[in-house]
Amino acid sequence: MGKGAREKQLIFYYICSMDLKNLFSSITRSLSGGKLNLNNLAGKVESKLQSKAKTFTFQALPADLAALKALPEAALTDPYATAALSLLALGQFQDNKAASVEMLDFLKGPDKCSPSELQLISDRFMDGKFYKVRSFFEGATPANNYTPSQPYTVKVSSTPYSFDNENWATLYLHSGGSDSPRPVKLRKKPSTGQWFLVEIQYLGDIRTPVAEDKWA
Repeated sequence: MGKGAREKQLIFYYICSMDLKNLFSSITRSLSGGKLNLNNLAGKVESKLQSKAKTFTFQALPADLAALKALPEAALTDPYATAALSLLALGQFQDNKAASVEMLDFLKGPDKCSPSELQLISDRFMDGKFYKVRSFFEGATPANNYTPSQPYTVKVSSTPYSFDNENWATLYLHSGGSDSPRPVKLRKKPSTGQWFLVEIQYLGDIRTPVAEDKWA
């Protein structure tokens, strides 16, 4: 495919993505400069269509807020890092709920966990389903009862639409017990440049670990 044809194809894909406002804004800016720069426009379109993923590695899971804050990711200037830390905070929910909630409150920034949020998390862990948290670490599968590889590794990804709303993001964590990534919502505080946790949406049911599967 020639360069000109590729540029036209990218513009077509962009239009199909329903992001017409940004497209026309880019065209208007180009025209105001005296010419339509297809190279720059095609680059923006291609960037828009790409997904992104980041991987975070932790030598150990934090037992309390002090240990969480000691991690470099705790600066919270990277939304992907905040998403990964939300999983670490949940890692203590079974054995030390108070410490887990304290870490979650830190990640929520100006807000705190509401009683309804905490009840929803508790409901997701009913019947001993704390393996859901372990399932998001690399190497954890139903076949090994969601035993993570060590050091602990978490993958966080975005889609072309993750940052469509200014100062908001929907990112995704990958569970070894699900075919589809699971979402987590975050919000940026412009005055500090930090990204805070808004809503955990990745604790839905996953495949049963083999040790608990009566049909295995």
